[in-house]
Amino acid sequence: MLNDLLLLWLAAFTLMASPGPATLSLAAIGTAYGFRRGVPYLFGIMAGTWGVLVLIATGITAIILTQPLLMGVVTTAAAAYILYLAWKIATAPVGVKAVASDTAPAALPGFLLAIANPKAFAAIGAAYAGHTLVETDLLADTLAKVAALTVMVVIVNVGWLSFGAAFSRVLSHPTLGRIANITFAIMLVSSVGVALLS
Repeated sequence: MLNDLLLLWLAAFTLMASPGPATLSLAAIGTAYGFRRGVPYLFGIMAGTWGVLVLIATGITAIILTQPLLMGVVTTAAAAYILYLAWKIATAPVGVKAVASDTAPAALPGFLLAIANPKAFAAIGAAYAGHTLVETDLLADTLAKVAALTVMVVIVNVGWLSFGAAFSRVLSHPTLGRIANITFAIMLVSSVGVALLS
């Protein structure tokens, strides 16, 4: 089982840690607002990503995917929020001290972005379906995979926020900081396009 667990973590890290709407938004929030002020958003992203994991593990995802109207509404709402978030990041004051008066995104928007993130469904779905940890018991296998992937959700998302926050210290210069914020905003919007076209 240990070997299967390590293979699951390796696959999950490769799939989940790649740039996508949630991970890039965390890096951008870290760059624009710093780690501490990005923690509420981080918790929202982790809760939403865990929600995706539960939807996949319980099979509810299959039911949702059969409702094109529901998927269209959720996707449109997520895309609209990502555009708003990209604008907020691109125009955020530069440097951690400069954002003292600006409000960093909260947990609920992070949750909504993560739960509607098409990359999360693809990455977690592939990692979940491609591995078995307990061959003789479906419930035990489900619980083991949910626990293992929950660990990966935390590691990946904390890592991306930390990565962005490291830049916030380096990019306190107004011009460099603005370039970084705009670059992250463009990458965030682009990642949505790539996720929707995949």
